[in-house]
Amino acid sequence: MSPAAPPQPSPASPSLTPTGSALAARGARLLDWRVRFGALALIWGFSFLFIKVGTEGFAPFQVTFGRLLFGTAVLAVALVVKRDRLPRGARVWGHLTVAAFLLNALPFSLFAYAELTIPSTLAGICNATTPLWGMLLSLVALSEDRPTRIRAAGLGIGFMGVLTVLGAWQGFSGLDVTGTALALLASFSYAVGWIYVRRTLSDTGVSHLSLAGSQVGLATLQLAVVTPLFTSMPDSVEVVPLLAVIALGALGTGYAMLLQYGVVAEVGPTTASMVTYFIPVIATAAGVAVLGEQLTWNTPVGAVIVLAGAALTQTRTSRRRATGGPHLSARKTPPSCAGRRPAGAERMGTRDAALAGACAPASPVRRTPGAGPGPEAQAGHLAAETHP
Repeated sequence: MSPAAPPQPSPASPSLTPTGSALAARGARLLDWRVRFGALALIWGFSFLFIKVGTEGFAPFQVTFGRLLFGTAVLAVALVVKRDRLPRGARVWGHLTVAAFLLNALPFSLFAYAELTIPSTLAGICNATTPLWGMLLSLVALSEDRPTRIRAAGLGIGFMGVLTVLGAWQGFSGLDVTGTALALLASFSYAVGWIYVRRTLSDTGVSHLSLAGSQVGLATLQLAVVTPLFTSMPDSVEVVPLLAVIALGALGTGYAMLLQYGVVAEVGPTTASMVTYFIPVIATAAGVAVLGEQLTWNTPVGAVIVLAGAALTQTRTSRRRATGGPHLSARKTPPSCAGRRPAGAERMGTRDAALAGACAPASPVRRTPGAGPGPEAQAGHLAAETHP
């Protein structure tokens, strides 16, 4: 999905100054990704509203099954258009089945059940705790992810924000503890799923679109089995809840993933991941403006503290960025390649440039969604990490 690279001027070219048309084209591309970034934040922010409206006409498992079904349909169309192939091998499909449960079936269902008793605004803020859970788990599960003082402080600040949102000093009065716990558990499931994908689905040689489409499809099958066991068909189908479920799946689970891939391809995973911090803001605004949900002072204040803590947990030290981590410190650049940047380095993180080396390897390393720090890896399941 990456756009074609613009032609590079020849070394013999008398001038390297971009023409007016080139500058205009560059400006159009920047505007385009910003528009898509804004659309992505709006879609994922409104997802909590769609869940709330959907549960007014359907059981939570039915809402989850519907969103996965319509999301799978959108991704299937994209796979056909791209002529992409599905993953091969029992091992890959086994890991995708676990990932589908942890990143789709379980958290989607938990959020749907949570919003039976808590407002969509609170669910959106709980979703923002995923980076906090992710850092806490990575310290245990990922040996290369070392803590720093700033990240540890961010973890503490973030959970202080959670307590502020919940009104801990008031004894959580007026708050549905079960619903809130389910929403926080959904965010925790995202973090566990991300760790699992990063450890198991590396170097499969399959595109991120193929993996994401297969994963969502497997989650749909899981809900197709579970839903009839715990729910019954509604006596009547109301139009508004049905439209909410369709929008939740087609936009929030299908089209938004495609938007995410496009933004990552143009501006890189670091900029694209900033959408995480807009989701609770939009979810809160939508819940208050559209659904008329009540908002006390501690909810937005706590949300800001949560987001600040989450941002700090994502920081890396400059030395670590420069060296690519302790396990890369012994890797030396061939003298003949010194000073040269690898192809596509302008869209790669420093760590990825270090991994790629100054010269292109004879056999390029292929990364997969969620497999590691590369932009493709971060792109593949970033959607699963951040979206509700």
